[in-house]
Amino acid sequence: MLERNINHHDQTSGPDFSKGVAPQGYGWWYADAISDDGQFGFSIIAMIGSVFSPYYAWSGRHTPNNHVALNVGLYGKGVKRWTMTERGENDLSQSTNRLVIGPSHLEWDGNSLLIHINEWANPIFRKVEGTIRLTPNALTKSTFQLDSNGKHFWQPIAPLAHAEVKFSKPELNWTGKGYIDSNFGSEPLESGFKNWDWSRGHTSTGTGILYDAFTRDGENCQLVLKFDKDGNVENLPPEPRIQLNKGTIWRVGRSILCENGFEPKTLGMLEDTPFYTRSRISSRFAGENIIAIHESLDCDRFASQWVRCLLPFRMPRTTGKKP
Repeated sequence: MLERNINHHDQTSGPDFSKGVAPQGYGWWYADAISDDGQFGFSIIAMIGSVFSPYYAWSGRHTPNNHVALNVGLYGKGVKRWTMTERGENDLSQSTNRLVIGPSHLEWDGNSLLIHINEWANPIFRKVEGTIRLTPNALTKSTFQLDSNGKHFWQPIAPLAHAEVKFSKPELNWTGKGYIDSNFGSEPLESGFKNWDWSRGHTSTGTGILYDAFTRDGENCQLVLKFDKDGNVENLPPEPRIQLNKGTIWRVGRSILCENGFEPKTLGMLEDTPFYTRSRISSRFAGENIIAIHESLDCDRFASQWVRCLLPFRMPRTTGKKP
């Protein structure tokens, strides 16, 4: 098992969107939330060196800034949408507090993360336009190394945040509890990992986050982290690994770290792809029943040519110039 590694740094001013990405590498900022009534949700991934892009892989991954994308998933009856248009370096602009990808952008205003979305859904071509505001309860000061070679890192920027969602296309207006993190690597994700399962769920006192990753060199990185509402973190002992039912179509292997004696259940599949799933899970963490956002990633499947040849149908690419 890979020893848990925590590096502290000064993270008091929100996400730093000025970070560079080296050739072969990747960087992303991630956010998600579920509405207070449990009926709606979203996930957002802003990527430089678009980690799952077939175009980036086929190019040799020499210029990550030429492969950027904003992935948006909207969930809920009648409003489900999915966007991921890859763009070139002319559509990227970075500064400490602002990240622009084509017609959309993310901005830290000192208190909240504002996400302005102006995209088109795929494969059904529909406009996706709206704004998300995420206001953290607290910002963390920890970065976690996910592999023994020091090439993959994860930072839970805001384990707990208040989410305000307002969209005109589709029409949405809700509030809920959210989450913000970022991941950076200096090599392709599939070069470092065979597969991983990740989940996060809010508790009565904060947020629980679990990583269960298997690296290419045979290590198993398990992180069981309990964050309080002030952003302080406590490392908990590893939990048993419980197998989950496979995805509805592509049958990606799925498991979750969960307290012994509790049977986690899938409440709904949000994404089901040939190499990746996202779902809502009922689980138990630190003595509490929780509803978790859960993802499973199969890097071997992603690296296969048959999968990469399917991806352009969901990930169109444009290299239009800035206006």
